[in-house]
Amino acid sequence: MRSRQRKLIGAIFMVFFVIVYALVAMVLAQATALQVNNAALRLLIFAALGLGWAIPIIPLISWMERGDD
Repeated sequence: MRSRQRKLIGAIFMVFFVIVYALVAMVLAQATALQVNNAALRLLIFAALGLGWAIPIIPLISWMERGDD
């Protein structure tokens, strides 16, 4: 597969993944973080939900950046 094709497929997948992740993160924030009275724990939950999308995307970015086969 050519590099341009991988980047197109990866970009499309990333957009859909981030949209789905954002919806799931909103539900989790409503269910857990807004119920917690401790501000430090709430900050930790929001930080984890806000940065949690990056870990699953790293292998996809590595795959997209490979050279042509």
